[in-house]
Amino acid sequence: MAEFNFKIEKKIAGRLGRAGTIMTPHGDISTPAFITVGTKATVKALSPEQVMASGSPAALANTYHLLLEPGAEAVARAGGLHRYMNWPGPLITDSGGFQVFSLGAAYDEGGINKFLKPGLPSRTAPKRPSEEGPREPKPAKIDEDGVTFRSPLDGAEHRLTPESSIQIQHQLGADIIFAFDECTAPTADYVYQKEAMNRTHRWAERSLAEHERLTQAKTRENASKKVLGPLQASLEARLFDKHFPESYSALFGIVQGGRFQDLREASAKFIASLPFAGFGIGGSFDKTDMGTAVGWVNAILPTDKPRHLLGIGEPEDMFEAVAQGADTFDCVTPTRLARHATLLTATGRLNILNAAHRDDPTSIEADCDCYACQNYSRAYLAHLFRAGEIFGATLATIHNLRFMNRLSEQMRAAILAERFLEFKAEWLAKYQR
Repeated sequence: MAEFNFKIEKKIAGRLGRAGTIMTPHGDISTPAFITVGTKATVKALSPEQVMASGSPAALANTYHLLLEPGAEAVARAGGLHRYMNWPGPLITDSGGFQVFSLGAAYDEGGINKFLKPGLPSRTAPKRPSEEGPREPKPAKIDEDGVTFRSPLDGAEHRLTPESSIQIQHQLGADIIFAFDECTAPTADYVYQKEAMNRTHRWAERSLAEHERLTQAKTRENASKKVLGPLQASLEARLFDKHFPESYSALFGIVQGGRFQDLREASAKFIASLPFAGFGIGGSFDKTDMGTAVGWVNAILPTDKPRHLLGIGEPEDMFEAVAQGADTFDCVTPTRLARHATLLTATGRLNILNAAHRDDPTSIEADCDCYACQNYSRAYLAHLFRAGEIFGATLATIHNLRFMNRLSEQMRAAILAERFLEFKAEWLAKYQR
């Protein structure tokens, strides 16, 4: 079996953070690392080569969206997700839970966000019908066994359970996959968060059992192939490129519990007791104490396994997460902002459509080594967006991804040089959110 492993290279003195390396069948991920999101097996406006050139060490695709289109079976017939999207590096798939639950329990709350809006009180989710009057039925229904939902594409009914989520992710064949969990809205109160957390724990055990069953079956299948001898090996070598080795997926369990310390700690203890290869930290946070909440969890999780913070990617949040022991994180924000003419810089966000940039001959950032900054001016990029040219989104996405990857690289270098806290203070002093 191809090996999945993790090693710590340097710890931040007095903190939970560290620099390390995650080893997968398709290459290594040097941490801390920002994981690029390619929701539908693609990063909008970029080729895989452009994503890799930005320094992205890995990509994350979404199980929910790939289930709906093209379907997990189609990806499996193509040889798995790596071959299907021509991505030779490490791949991650989420369980699909976040998207499904944003259509379910959190549907009444306007979907699931990662952070509670300031001044918004907790409330029980979902709302009672008497509070809101008649409305359309929810697109998703949750029960103990799983979730039933309808496709927004064609209205077809689908069912996701811990077992089917793991089966789909095995068909996709990513290097890192996630247990099926119940996500909650940031406004959900203590009672609902606890109920969802306990269900997540039961689903974690079921996800793990199905993963072990499928992994053992795959091991037996591959052992039988070896008996077929050189002819079979030669055929497979012609069919499948050497750059796409067969992937054995490492399963991560997910910690839930919302913004409540006792729930987060209880969830961390339970998930840590199971033989997962790594851990995801899911759910919602209060923006003002996100780092503290991550610290509650990582003070309990085993130090010898990687931790992924799901759906977090603002620079200030990344600094807090890294200091509190998160190794990797993913977020759609950098690429989404790029497609809407907003660029990330070390001094804050830059709207390229502002009048000041119409005739600006300078690059987006003087010290950035990305393709966009090395070859084009702000004036040209502003022109592309005003003209509605897709190349504008391409250049902006290249820059924003490189910005996130450079920041991760700089954080890692600072940890290795034993000056992370100094680097954090210096960097955030210049950054205008």
